[in-house]
Amino acid sequence: MRRSLPLLLTALALALVGCEKKSAPAPAPAPATQAGGATAAPPGPPPEGSILIGEVGSLTGSEATFGISARNGIDLALQEANAAGGVRGQKLVVRVYDSQGRPEEGAQAATRLIAQDKVVALLGEAASSVSMAMADKAQAAKVPMITPTSTSPEVTKKGDYIFRVCFIDPFQGLVMAKFARENLKLDKVAVLTDNKSAFSVGLADVFNQKFKEFGGTIVGNESYSKGDTDFRAQLTSIKNMKPEAVFVPGYYTDVGIIARQAREVGLRVPLLGGDGWDSDKLYELGGSALEGSYFSNHYSPDNPDPVVQNFLKKYKAAYGSVPDSVAVLAYDAGRLLVDAMKRAPDTSGPALRDAIAATKDFPGVAGTINLDANRDAVKQAVVMKVEGGKAVFVTTVKP
Repeated sequence: MRRSLPLLLTALALALVGCEKKSAPAPAPAPATQAGGATAAPPGPPPEGSILIGEVGSLTGSEATFGISARNGIDLALQEANAAGGVRGQKLVVRVYDSQGRPEEGAQAATRLIAQDKVVALLGEAASSVSMAMADKAQAAKVPMITPTSTSPEVTKKGDYIFRVCFIDPFQGLVMAKFARENLKLDKVAVLTDNKSAFSVGLADVFNQKFKEFGGTIVGNESYSKGDTDFRAQLTSIKNMKPEAVFVPGYYTDVGIIARQAREVGLRVPLLGGDGWDSDKLYELGGSALEGSYFSNHYSPDNPDPVVQNFLKKYKAAYGSVPDSVAVLAYDAGRLLVDAMKRAPDTSGPALRDAIAATKDFPGVAGTINLDANRDAVKQAVVMKVEGGKAVFVTTVKP
């Protein structure tokens, strides 16, 4: 007993330490300065004579390409603004936190940027679920927030300090339903939805409704949850429904795998989707299984418009790649915020909110931006086809 007593006490002590570690609060998200661009603010107070902007993006995790693209687009917009003199002689700097693609991390990052870093505005996120978590914090603190790519209508319903520069899911769902009926002449379509994604569920709901209104038939709905890797059961069920196409409004991380497994189970009809497909990683994951599929998007690099081509040239020179729609919309969001700052009498929350809300006919790379009464952007969409391992422009659809 004497020999075992010290061992028992040691074991109890280790157990208590283990309990303390489990109950301790999670550490605050670290600034992503290691991944920051030329305008990234290091930890601590911003440099004297500068204006601090907050950014939240999924720099790690399953949707990391979205966060990296957004960071690049915003950085390029702020670099250009600073080269032109900044805002009233003050340089613009951005502090970036990683959401990891998770709503709880996004909310925590937004809270830290607002309460501790005292940013004048927030930019982000790409995913609607994360943006909604951030929007709760921004609205409560009366700090304006602009999301580049969150298309769920619920995002801007969070309050009058929340804005977006992209179209919303009802329009995107309408675009793909109309394209499926009128361009592809499809009669029967099945739908495969990520039931844990506000983006996916919202887009699926609108597509279902509009496709039926246009005279088509939805032969069935199947679902999966973010993080799943085996979709064969759902795809086999869909195959038995004999659809002419499958609408898959998910993110590229899932869609690429779904495409491969669809072909494995003998489902060889085209897949249809939304802007969540837009990533070079999509073609790495899906390969030839994606050939002949279609998705809606915000812009096409094939557009000969000088505004688009000039941006492509600048982005390639800075980052060595062709920008995806997230990079383009993040660039537009950054430029729109700078424009509002120049028009606002000061950088207080109410003043910036009013200036952003008054935005009309703003010349974005992804189309002219007009903000409506719901603080949503009214603008065109494009439809892309996967052909030869890349996305090829098919058509433009206006509101």
